[in-house]
Amino acid sequence: MNTNQLTSKERESLLKLARKSIEAAVARQPMPILPAEEITEALREKGAAFVTLTIDGDLRGCIGALEAYQPLVDDVQEHAVAAALDDYRFPPVRSEEVPELSIEISRLTQPQPLEYSKPEELVGRLRPGIDGVIIRDGMRRATFLPQVWEKIPDPQDFLSELCSKMGAAWNLWLNKKLQVFTYQVEEFHEQ
Repeated sequence: MNTNQLTSKERESLLKLARKSIEAAVARQPMPILPAEEITEALREKGAAFVTLTIDGDLRGCIGALEAYQPLVDDVQEHAVAAALDDYRFPPVRSEEVPELSIEISRLTQPQPLEYSKPEELVGRLRPGIDGVIIRDGMRRATFLPQVWEKIPDPQDFLSELCSKMGAAWNLWLNKKLQVFTYQVEEFHEQ
């Protein structure tokens, strides 16, 4: 992934595409396409993004990719629709909710392994507010975006909640060495 920040115009284009895609998906209409002149090189590059939907500050859906496998513009469109319709934690977004949605896009850097030998060391290596964290135990994995530190600022609580999200015991990270990866995001949202 390119580490350069997106321009304000590129961010605006992605946010507009996400909103129009959600509107179309909820109405069961064909997906919109960004005008060719708006699809810059940065938007054509492979990129990984999470799309987070909220209503009045409450989570309404959040789905994304941890690793880049398609152009950023396609990734944002796919995950905007998935966040609205396919987040297992919520019923699909209804048409009357669409105007109330706030859309946030997080463009991820490539996840990097975080080496540690014991739980206390892991806690000390995390950077609250900076790092998104992925934990993996066999086939199970879970992630929290860096923005989650605002709601769970304590690293021990953060790891415990992440284990629970993965479907494991909250204290798994204390009792077993997990694979841990960190990443950063470029986050932007509708005004």
